[in-house]
Amino acid sequence: MSSATKPHDPQAHRRPFHLAFPVHDLAAARAFYGGLLGCPEGRSSPEWIDFDLYGHQVVAHLAPEECRKAATNAVDGDAVPVSHFGVVLPMAEWEALAAKLQAVGTRFIIEPHIRFKGLPGEQATLFFLDPSGNALEFKAFADLNQLFAKQ
Repeated sequence: MSSATKPHDPQAHRRPFHLAFPVHDLAAARAFYGGLLGCPEGRSSPEWIDFDLYGHQVVAHLAPEECRKAATNAVDGDAVPVSHFGVVLPMAEWEALAAKLQAVGTRFIIEPHIRFKGLPGEQATLFFLDPSGNALEFKAFADLNQLFAKQ
């Protein structure tokens, strides 16, 4: 079977991704990503900060003029921000993160819940904003093989 025809294995080794995004204030980004989310900090300058988000390199760049509210699309009854990023976690880690965020009074734009209940791709999801208005989604699957399941 050629690599073009092999079935996708969502549990295969993943390579870290790199994502750069705008923030209006680096100190607020440091408190949010480093403090609240516990992301270790990497390199930084007066204009940007690298963070380790579950093994992925995300970089907050100081660019207040680029910070704006994201458009939304309907997904299973929720208004999902079109521009967002996050991580697919094991269910127990997702539950712990949801509980931690609820305990500190996080204002969710989409409360923690199960999306596509009983359907292919069923997943736990939650959305919230960083201090610059960037939307983050954290999700989990009871069965990670459902990550790319079609409905």
